[in-house]
Amino acid sequence: MKNELTPRKSAPCGNAQCASRHSLRAFGLAAGLAMSLATTSAWADGGTQVLMSPQWAKEACAAWNQTPQLTDGLKGEFMHDDKGRGYKLVEMYRTDCGKASVVELKLQLENDKAMCVSGGAPTLKPNFDVDFLMHADTKRWEEMGKGDYGPMKAMMFGRLEFQGPKLVAMRAMDPFSAFLLLVGKVPADTATCPKS
Repeated sequence: MKNELTPRKSAPCGNAQCASRHSLRAFGLAAGLAMSLATTSAWADGGTQVLMSPQWAKEACAAWNQTPQLTDGLKGEFMHDDKGRGYKLVEMYRTDCGKASVVELKLQLENDKAMCVSGGAPTLKPNFDVDFLMHADTKRWEEMGKGDYGPMKAMMFGRLEFQGPKLVAMRAMDPFSAFLLLVGKVPADTATCPKS
């Protein structure tokens, strides 16, 4: 009885047959490599959202909740100053991409922490007596996200435009700094503008 595990020898082939087999083998290898590269590229692209797009804002919301300087640092006056609505809004956009690209973080007190409950395209009308709007050029967001400078310098030199209750913001400078650094911690594509 023959051993079934013994590999079979390939039948000899003529020049045309061999050329055809080699061509098919080469095509298969090339196709496999192309598929592998495409998958790798898609995976890499899929991991980075456009800065201040609704998808990026969703990731920023999740990152907010992992940042104690925000969840604990803003649970006091900042969160209670909400006109009795039970939530606070932070809106932001890239000035060079236009106001139509604004995104929103919705914040609520949960278990005595300032938690981000949603991030994305705006769903609520802000009240700038209690809510905040910030915008800056992409380059400035990147600089603030890297910690090149904080909110005081950014506002003093007009690098960060700001709307909202200034006294509340002034008393929350440390968490505000942590928020700007959050922009640098959430991976982002800055080469294109968000689709409005």
